[in-house]
Order: sequence, then C-alpha cells, then structure tokens
Amino acid sequence: MTSTASSTDIRQGQAPLDQRPSWQQRLRRFGYTAGPRSDVRDRLVPPYAEPSPRLWAALGFSPAFVDRINRWSGWGGPLLVTLMAGVMRFYHLGSPKAVIFDETYYAKDAWALVHRGFEVNWDKNANDLILQHNGHVPIPTDAAYVVHPPVGKYVIGLGELIFGFNPFGWRFMTALLGTLAILMLCRIGRRLFRSTFLGCVAGVMMSLDGLAFVMARTSLLDGVLMFFVVAAFGCLLLDRDRARAKLAAALPVDADGRVRPDAHIADTLFLGLRPWRWAACLLLGLAIGTKWNGLFYAIAFTLMTLLWDVGSRKVAGASNAYVAVLKYDLFLFVIMAPVAFSVYVLSWLGWILSPANGTGGYFRNWAATDGKGGFWSQFMPDWARSLWHYEHEVYEFNVGLHSPHTYMSNPWSWLVDGRPVSYFYESPSPGADGCPASAGEKCAREVLAIGTPLLWWAACFALLYVLWRWAFRRDWRAGAVACGVAAGYLPWFMYQDRTIFFFYSIVFLPFLCLAVAMLIGAVIGPPGSSDTRRVAGAVGAGVLVLLITWNFIYFWPLYTGTAIPIDQWRSRMWLDTWV
Repeated sequence: MTSTASSTDIRQGQAPLDQRPSWQQRLRRFGYTAGPRSDVRDRLVPPYAEPSPRLWAALGFSPAFVDRINRWSGWGGPLLVTLMAGVMRFYHLGSPKAVIFDETYYAKDAWALVHRGFEVNWDKNANDLILQHNGHVPIPTDAAYVVHPPVGKYVIGLGELIFGFNPFGWRFMTALLGTLAILMLCRIGRRLFRSTFLGCVAGVMMSLDGLAFVMARTSLLDGVLMFFVVAAFGCLLLDRDRARAKLAAALPVDADGRVRPDAHIADTLFLGLRPWRWAACLLLGLAIGTKWNGLFYAIAFTLMTLLWDVGSRKVAGASNAYVAVLKYDLFLFVIMAPVAFSVYVLSWLGWILSPANGTGGYFRNWAATDGKGGFWSQFMPDWARSLWHYEHEVYEFNVGLHSPHTYMSNPWSWLVDGRPVSYFYESPSPGADGCPASAGEKCAREVLAIGTPLLWWAACFALLYVLWRWAFRRDWRAGAVACGVAAGYLPWFMYQDRTIFFFYSIVFLPFLCLAVAMLIGAVIGPPGSSDTRRVAGAVGAGVLVLLITWNFIYFWPLYTGTAIPIDQWRSRMWLDTWV
C-alpha cells in the first residue's frame, strides 16, 4: 500500500557520524558495515513512497509491470483525476444561459477591457441584449468606476475573445483554470507528502467540492486568484526541493557513503538565483493584480519560504541558520518585491495608455484636472499620480463597504458551510425548463455556491490535526498547509463588519483539501504499521471518500442549475441558513 503522510518523519532522529558510539567506528576495520540508516540527504530530499511489493504480488502483477506503473503513476494518476474534473466542469458549461450573480460585472468588464483597455458603464438592459444577440452588442465608451484590478478580467476576456461574448465564452477560462488547479494540487500533494496516492486524494477532494465546481463554472475573479495562489505555492515547493538537493550535493560523504552535515558549507553556500522562486514572484504579482487579498499570500509565502530556508540550513549543519539566510537568501526577496510590484502596475497598461482627456479610463485624467499641481507632480508622471489616486479611492471603498446583502456572511461560519451564496434561482413550471411534467407543482432551479458539506466538515477536523502536527511534531508540511489556509482566511476577521461572502474561501480551499489528504494518510497508518492497522485505516479512509463522493452527487442539481421538484430542493436545505 502507499506510504502515508508520516513517510518523511521516520529518519529525523539520526545522529551525525561524529556522534555515534566509538565501537561502530573501531569495528569498521574488521569489515563492519553500518545498516541502512538515514543520512542528511534523506532528510533534505526525502524519497518518494512506493506501493508495497506485497500488494502487487497479491494482485498477480509482474515486477516489470509494477516498475512501469510506478514510473508513470506520478503523472498518470494526477492526469486521470484532472480528466474526471475537467469533464464535469465543462459539461453544459453554458448552462444556465443567463448572467448569474456577479457575472453581471466581470463578464462585461472583461469584454470592455480586451476591446477598450478599461471598464465601461453598460445600460441596465445590457444583459438581456447580450443574451438575445449572442454578444453582438455595441460597447459603451463612458468609463466605469471599478474596485478590482484588471488581471482576472483579462483572463476572463481571453475566453470571450476565443468563444464569443456568451455564457460559455465568459466561463471558459475559469473552468480551464479550475481544472488545471486540480492537476497542480495533485502534483503539489505528491511532492509535499512524497506520495502519489495522497496527492491524488487531495485532487479528488477538490474535484468533488461543490464550491470549487460552481466557481469553476462562473466567471468570477476569486477562482482566477485561487489558480495563481496555488501555482505560486507549487513553484515555491519546487524551489524548496531544488535548493535542498543543491545543499545536499555540496555536503561531504563519509566512509559509509552517507552525507554528513557541515557547518561551513551550510553557513556559506549560495543556492543560486532560484528560478522557481522568481516564477512564484511573478504569479503572486498576478494574484495581487486579480484581487488585493493576493497580497496576504505574498507576505505569508515570503515568511514561509524564509523559514524553509532556515530549516534546510539547520539540517545541513549550519551553526547559525538565521544569519546564513539573511546573508544568502533574503536578498532575493528584496529584489523580487519590485518585480511583483511591476507586474501589478503593468496589469493596468490598458488604463495607462488610454486617453487622459476625459475619454479614457476612470480617473485617468485626475492628475491633469482635480489633482493638478502639488509636490508629487515634480517627481511622478500624471498617469502614476492618477493611478495612485484611483487605488486610494478603491481602498476607501473596500474597507468601508457595509451595504447589507442577502447572502453576506461572517468568516466564523465559512468552515462549516454556514451561509452559501445563491448565484441563480428560477421556479420553472412542470414540463418547462427541465421540470418534470409529473412534478405537480413548480420546480426549483438553482446554482448554489456551497462546499460539499461532508468535505468541509471533515476539513474542520483535518485542520485540527494539521495544527497539532505543526505545533507538537514540528511537521513542516502541516505548517505549509496551515499557512495556505491562514493567509486566505484569517485576514477576513479584520473586516467582519464589511460585506463579505462565503465564496471568498475558494482561495484557501486547495489547502483544506491538502489537510484532508494529510488526515486520510494518518487514518491509513504510518509506515511499518501492521496489516490489520493498515486494512482498518484503509477501510475508514475509503468510507470517508465514498461519503464525500455521495454528498457531491446528492447536491449535483444545486451545483448545475438542474430543475428538481421543490420537495427535493427542500430536502437538500440541511440548515436553515442555506435558504
């Protein structure tokens, strides 16, 4: 069976060579060979777990076939999970044929951005005209005041350019990125836990989550933000492995062939320019350019990665790992910060290049009119001062948004699916719009942004397990998962009086899925467990996955806008707050 989440813990107590009992060293002259024990290399770059040979033998597979499966499973498993998720997400993607929830903003803003370079004000009946004429409508010229940066809308607009200004077109890119995020999560989980099985479990959990499913089929910005965050995390994980492998390669090897710690090397080795870290910086710049809460991930991931560097140098034997990181690793972040900032500013290029005579983007002419003169006009070009003023106004709007909304919620309720958001609702009559003629009364046709309840409730327990692993076992993997959840979740507690919604949690959902996968690994059992323990654990984990799968299927009509009799709809409203 596949090794579980504890697979990287079994060798962390190994003492270095110079601390071993002297009799081991004296016996070497008589041919003594140390048994297979861990060395620093295995701690820096832990090996990947492989299924037990007994399992394959019991199934009757030949060693050659098993070797081939092991080689291909690292990509084959994640690709199969992604294929399943993609088929579900693209199935009838254009349904409902309507502008649902905040698509009324982002679909039209995206279309204007890719054609004019800035958002515009649309007529009140624009949605109906767009649907009636398949998007063949004139684009207004009057600039609109918007409160989110343009990257996510450019992404949505790319799908519209390819497939047209229609529901399928404006949902295509979010569905694509939502599917690719699952592929990345499978690979991230594999690298994080050193287990293809657990990586695929994390991907399956996300593919079966209702919130992830609905967000992938709706042209909102938060799904795009989630993609960039997950991609950045994956790049940082790759950077960690590459840096630790380089550190391990530089350390000395003793007479038994084991890599030994070396204080001088660990204190002074320069680990290179770290290209994957640069890629993460670029992706985090795009995340901030999608929604500002990407900034919290940039800060959290920076701190997390620096702590990873400290841990790596400690394992390698550094006498003062913090000083070494300050000397050889921190400067990269210092020069990367302007890169992320530049990416953000470049995302506004369409607005910057628009006319400054009142016919361009909103506030584009501010520096030449209301903001004319002043101290900063001596140092900053007009476009920069206008953009700064625009961003200041957006900040004031965002922190002061207290308008009541039917589906607003407090972040305390998010982890338990306390207040989902209804994106679309109709009550078709029997025999119309998919409502069975035998229904007897009107049906309910709804798209409800709600996480698969059993998955989210299991994730609550998984988070407790992750926090325990991090606090009491000093498990860096648990710390990484907790960091991903905290960066997307905790900042919202500063704005509990603000108008906020449950679907914001899509950004940290992938990390909840990693937490559930880690918990499932613990349920199955650590390496070396008895067959009875493993079988019992596998049964328990299997039951949990099957229950989550059933739960997703049960709520499928609410995720897809499928018309069902009203009694069936009511039976799915498990909590009063879901109505």
